[in-house]
Amino acid sequence: MKRARKKRSVAKSPANPLQALLAEYLSWTEIKNYSEATARNRRLQIEAFLAWCAERGLAEPTEITRPVLERYQRYLFHYRKKDGEPLTFHSQHSRLAPLRVWFKWMVRQNYILHNPASEIELPKLGYRLPQVLTIAEAEQVLQQPNLTDPLGLRDRAILETFYSTGIRRLELIHLRLYDLDLSRGVVTIRQGKGKKDRVIPIGDRAVAWVEKYLAEVRPKLVAEPDDRAVFLSANGEQISRDHLTFMARNYIAAAKIGKTGACHLFRHTMATVMLEGGADIRYIQQMLGHARLDSTQIYTQVSIRMLKQIHASTHPAQLTPHQVAKELGDDPERAELLAALAAESEEEEDGE
Repeated sequence: MKRARKKRSVAKSPANPLQALLAEYLSWTEIKNYSEATARNRRLQIEAFLAWCAERGLAEPTEITRPVLERYQRYLFHYRKKDGEPLTFHSQHSRLAPLRVWFKWMVRQNYILHNPASEIELPKLGYRLPQVLTIAEAEQVLQQPNLTDPLGLRDRAILETFYSTGIRRLELIHLRLYDLDLSRGVVTIRQGKGKKDRVIPIGDRAVAWVEKYLAEVRPKLVAEPDDRAVFLSANGEQISRDHLTFMARNYIAAAKIGKTGACHLFRHTMATVMLEGGADIRYIQQMLGHARLDSTQIYTQVSIRMLKQIHASTHPAQLTPHQVAKELGDDPERAELLAALAAESEEEEDGE
């Protein structure tokens, strides 16, 4: 007797050919070991494009031409969010860039003969300096959690870790207990951006707060089975990205320092204060996990304190407060004020 062959189960493809190609592309990114964050971002941006196509009856890859993509680009430019604000050029760029990659993949896989997105000009991105906190502002934010509440103590440990290490949000979420070597003051980041591991130092104060959290709070939060995540939610699960963003943003707002931001603000601040403190930029590059040094170079632009010191020591038109008062002697009130400031400055120096 012949054995009956088992029928092979075949996953149903979406009826829309473009949707089917997206599903296949996402499977390809898994095979090529792309990071979860990269695959998720590309899926979201391509799905937004496909929703726009569906409204216009476009479903076949051959129907997507350069004029169609240019129409989509104009749509993004004129799009208004719920608050009436337009998309930033950075957001427009982020929505278009994955399309270029996706259509390039289609050409390589021989699904289409020509890449319609190859000649699309992406919006030019301006050079934006990151916002950073001063040391005093950072300390003000760190004082905001309520330490009488176990979750407040956890939040303080999280903020201290962000400030001390410059760790990324996802890297902090994926920290496991075995990644901490607090006796040596080091943390191992596993599979960070680009799926690269690195070992970075964590300061004594942050170590103290993390140890306090691990001893007093985590045992009360943990739920079985314990996956060994360092920072847990109130439900005993791995803390989420949205919760971290919400938490950090609220504490920054509560500090009333006139600045906005969330987790990444501490990363920028850590890099800037280290650079101003005299750290070599290559060490900061290693701390941040940047593959290229030019990604770290931006912090030299916000490290104004060192630039001011160099300016003061090299520019020929520098004056002491007394000399400024003398220069402006035709304005008695201003001269008197500057003289008072000079005296105050001298008292501070004597006190040091």
